[in-house]
Amino acid sequence: MALVTLNDVSIRFRGPALLDDVSCQVEAGQRIGLLGRNGAGKTTLMKMISGQVQPDNGQIQLQKGASVAILRQDVPQDVTGSISSVVTETANVTSDAGRLRVERTLSRMQLDPDAAFETLSSGMKRRVLLASAIVDEPDLLLLDEPTNHLDMQAIDWLETFLLGWRGTLMFVTHDRMFLRKLATRILEIDRGRIFDWSCDYDTFLKRKEESLAAEEKQNALFDKKLAQEEVWIRQGIKARRTRNEGRVRALKRLRNERQERREKVGNVNLRIQQGQRSGNLVAEVKNVTFAYDDMPIMEDFTTTIFRQEKVGIIGPNGAGKTTLLRILLGKLKPQSGTVRTGTNLEIAYFDQLRDQLDENKTVQENVGDGYDTIKIGENTQHIIGYLQNFLFSPDRVRTEVKFLSGGERNRVLLAKLFAKTANTIVLDEPTNDLDAETLELLESKLVEFDGTVLVVSHDREFLNNVVTSTIVFEEEGLREYVGGYDDYVRQSKPAAPPKAKGKPKANPQKANKAAEKPAAKKLSYKDKLELEKLPAKIEELETRIAELHTAMGESGYFQRPAADLANDKNELTKLESDLETAFERWQELE
Repeated sequence: MALVTLNDVSIRFRGPALLDDVSCQVEAGQRIGLLGRNGAGKTTLMKMISGQVQPDNGQIQLQKGASVAILRQDVPQDVTGSISSVVTETANVTSDAGRLRVERTLSRMQLDPDAAFETLSSGMKRRVLLASAIVDEPDLLLLDEPTNHLDMQAIDWLETFLLGWRGTLMFVTHDRMFLRKLATRILEIDRGRIFDWSCDYDTFLKRKEESLAAEEKQNALFDKKLAQEEVWIRQGIKARRTRNEGRVRALKRLRNERQERREKVGNVNLRIQQGQRSGNLVAEVKNVTFAYDDMPIMEDFTTTIFRQEKVGIIGPNGAGKTTLLRILLGKLKPQSGTVRTGTNLEIAYFDQLRDQLDENKTVQENVGDGYDTIKIGENTQHIIGYLQNFLFSPDRVRTEVKFLSGGERNRVLLAKLFAKTANTIVLDEPTNDLDAETLELLESKLVEFDGTVLVVSHDREFLNNVVTSTIVFEEEGLREYVGGYDDYVRQSKPAAPPKAKGKPKANPQKANKAAEKPAAKKLSYKDKLELEKLPAKIEELETRIAELHTAMGESGYFQRPAADLANDKNELTKLESDLETAFERWQELE
């Protein structure tokens, strides 16, 4: 018997049904990624499975004796006390055996039982809430945006922890790398229905693209047939002949079917308004030191940011990433060192706390700033039409911000951000709560943007796709790397020590001399030749990898035969492996 069974489940709040007579099963041991656009009903489905919300129609059956726990998206603000007491009370533990499970769980999750919950970072608070959810070892664990507000170290820990979780897992996330690592099955909510893709995330993306293309073609054929029948019915007397009554009834069915069709939710029509060209220099920081009381943020830090650079900022929660942004922009004066900002900067700032939004004002009032129109390039557009580009219906435009979901609030902030011209865009955690389609569109627009981008983010794939360099908060201080997140990880790994070929007898005098001055290895003639050829080999490998990536990005690529796709994938994997080996060999010989 399945762990969870949904039979003809429906639920509706306002507008079209979130779920419309859907049926589905969840089997034990699966790790299910639950996908869907903002507002599609993902959180509602998990609340129904956990018993917090009842469906309007249909049944949700749990396997007899099965238990469910849910980790909600937000962190409660009114919880206080030690970690141990919070977990004990939240999980409603009363027995001695239960208290032993709490101790074991806190130890497993590296949590100090005596630490005060209210003093923890958002990431650590979510780890405590996760401990509360799993302390009774539920058969099904439901996670709603588990990586929100977590730093990269916490995300790595969570991925490792969940990969070792023996129960069944269902989760909603905007973090595509997290989804790739964990999901063994994809369920998608789309226009009131649940689609079971039964595959990993990358396979889902390919199949989804093919499915949408087929749906578009099928709808076009249907609409063409309906149009032909409408022309026929208007011919009048011929349609009323007895022998044509069947065709008239068929036309009525076509009309009903077309009326009931739910169109695919559109994408945000995001456009960045390019401001006047800034000076070549955006920010020059020299020997800057800054600290809050006794907490150092940076010491003797120097960097220069030029026009058109796209810089990512990475670090643990509380390290000072937002502080660094303010120093780079000249908004915060350091204790020592100098900061020089460039000329003609037009800055658009995306705030992770959404402080730029007034919760008691409507979407229209927040974005329009008291005006009914917005200037887009040389043209003027009404505020309601502009907000429809960000998927807000006229009714939603007049809704107060405090009633919006997290994803909707982020879209309001994006609409406000891009309503004005800019040549420097600053984004502080922009990806939280955005669906994959909006994320990918934002990425492409930032890549095309001719100005400068500064972005603080824990979304590893977003960083890989957008930034050209990263500034990282490390234990030793701030350090800069070329490239995105994966490039930073590769460059920050310590070089592997050379393998010993034998075990020579110890000689203290020689050992001391070696410690004073390491002996330089002389290259053989063969090694010299290899070193001379490596740059050309690396360039050749990089060129071929770039060609494959370009081909894979072209429309219609995934309509090619499966054998060709598999060959390309295998070739790309081998080329990337060869490139890494070539880099390692070049570094060794150098």
